[in-house]
Amino acid sequence: MDAVFAQLGVWFADSALTLLFATGFLSATLLPGGSEAALIATLSLNQYSIFSILLVATLGNTLGGLTNYWLGLWIPNRTQQEKHGHKAIAWLQKYGYWGLLFSWAPVIGDPLCLAAGWLRMRFLPCLVLIALGKLVRYAVLVGLYTGLGNL
Repeated sequence: MDAVFAQLGVWFADSALTLLFATGFLSATLLPGGSEAALIATLSLNQYSIFSILLVATLGNTLGGLTNYWLGLWIPNRTQQEKHGHKAIAWLQKYGYWGLLFSWAPVIGDPLCLAAGWLRMRFLPCLVLIALGKLVRYAVLVGLYTGLGNL
């Protein structure tokens, strides 16, 4: 197990993958920003495998989305909703967990994760669907950049 952690340390130390992870994480929180430029920059280095890039970007972005989920857990009064509640809440009430596949989407994605926490949706299905949505998004971006045959 120590060898795994040592390899992870080497992998993240002083590399573009660190920046990719950080931008992926921050862009998935309620802070403004995007991770697409870091993804393309990392791909253009031709230094890392596509799998590594997809894994790091997805992991960072998923953890950022889960940060919003956990913040949503802290918001009280989840049973009290105004007549016209937030669109993210209405979306999740209509589509359930499957709505979290769109957690990657600009504008609505971050509030979807926050609303999932606020609604006290179960963690494991949220984790799986948030990660899957974000992975598919990054895979599409990588495919567009590299030419779909390189995935």
